[in-house]
Amino acid sequence: MATSASPAPGAEPNVNDLNPYVHGLYAPQREEFTAVDLPVIGKLPNDLWGAYVRNGPNPAHDPTGMHHWFDGDGMVHAIYFENGKAEYRNRYVRSDDNVADRAGGCGAGGVMLPSTRSRGEKVYKDTANTDLVFHNGELMALWYISGTPVRINARTLDTVGNESFGGKLPRHVSAHSKVDPVSGEFVFFDYSLYEPWMSFGTVSRDNELTHFSRVELPGPRLPHDMGLTENYIILHDLPVVFTEQGLRQNMWRIHTEDRPARFGVVPRTGEGSEIRWFETDPCYIYHVANSWEDGDEVVMHACKMIPNGHPANPAYGPYAPMVNVLALNAVPTEWRMNMRTGAVKQRQLDDRLSEFPAINLDHAGRKSRWSYNVSIAPEELQRFDGLYKLDLEQGSGAFHRFAEGSAGSEPAFAPRVGGSGEDDGYVITFVTAADGSSEVQVLAAQAFSDGPIARIPLPARVPAGFHGTWAPGDQIRH
Repeated sequence: MATSASPAPGAEPNVNDLNPYVHGLYAPQREEFTAVDLPVIGKLPNDLWGAYVRNGPNPAHDPTGMHHWFDGDGMVHAIYFENGKAEYRNRYVRSDDNVADRAGGCGAGGVMLPSTRSRGEKVYKDTANTDLVFHNGELMALWYISGTPVRINARTLDTVGNESFGGKLPRHVSAHSKVDPVSGEFVFFDYSLYEPWMSFGTVSRDNELTHFSRVELPGPRLPHDMGLTENYIILHDLPVVFTEQGLRQNMWRIHTEDRPARFGVVPRTGEGSEIRWFETDPCYIYHVANSWEDGDEVVMHACKMIPNGHPANPAYGPYAPMVNVLALNAVPTEWRMNMRTGAVKQRQLDDRLSEFPAINLDHAGRKSRWSYNVSIAPEELQRFDGLYKLDLEQGSGAFHRFAEGSAGSEPAFAPRVGGSGEDDGYVITFVTAADGSSEVQVLAAQAFSDGPIARIPLPARVPAGFHGTWAPGDQIRH
């Protein structure tokens, strides 16, 4: 299996020869596979029914100019389970920009190139490569800079088309928008790179936009995630923003301002003017595990970034700053915001580095105990070397380490069919070995430290990627 995007022998070198995020574990897998009735090492339980799906960057063509890992075309990898058997598929997300690029160019570059505002509200190439949510029987692929949602068939991975919620979507949707498991509503947020606002909205179980409002801000912001409870949305105003030079020159130049982080709590059906801001220590947050209400308090559990301790490595040339920023270092942290007194309490749950938290989505927005986080290898490049089952109450948890040199993906929790209890189910992830071979690992959540109960070798290499989710078998639209 090819594991490099290096130029052919004799070809002129280009700047991406120094870019580690197009080689090895991060090199694209351009072939689309369908494999049914896969071999299983161990035994798949019959009460595991549904699809584990994961999105990620996968450049359709070898990049020639400066290329950020986040720029790659979206590709979804999926393993579907039913009756003790498994099927694998991978498909490109046919976003508008992916289709245009394949036809000769979409007119937009990546985040390391000068941006263009000639495409209306789309500044960079919208790859729909970041997140996946399951709503109304289908998947939606979402983009981290806020873009056009793309509907995908959760069973076949065929692209259904752009989602506009009956033509009523005011603008875009950001990655890490949420689905309420009780109401079936899709709750989203949006933001502008260059204008001082964020917005939020709600889409019904039946795909109708039912609410939308805007929050005015002191300046443009770069949030990455949000919190959702039964009655509230939690928006993030964090001190990592564009530099003045970046704003003037339309370049992705960011820095940390000397100011607190703010969490804005607003009623899900309220107006932006009703938001209540809670100030806390300066920090950046990529990913939220879960949020809920506890008496007067709104509680949020997330991964708080801390300094990574890696100096920029000149061996990567112009990619040294990108490599340094991508070296994730985060610790699980709890914030409690008192809606009566305005006070904020912060508690670090564990000192082990972990990120990309996944929960039992049946408990999203409600009090939960367990989060399944990836462990971050202490290296310059982003590699997930294992999984934690983290106890959000006690701040401890079980650990499953992958084989030496292997890399995993954000896991998903699959509730056991007919099961009961928050952790009565399975934790599923893709794992790619140092030799490029890939497999699916299935762990019993209540016997997490015992390791996989089943391993499924795959016919295709699964490159490192971004976010995944679980689509229950009885809810997938066929």
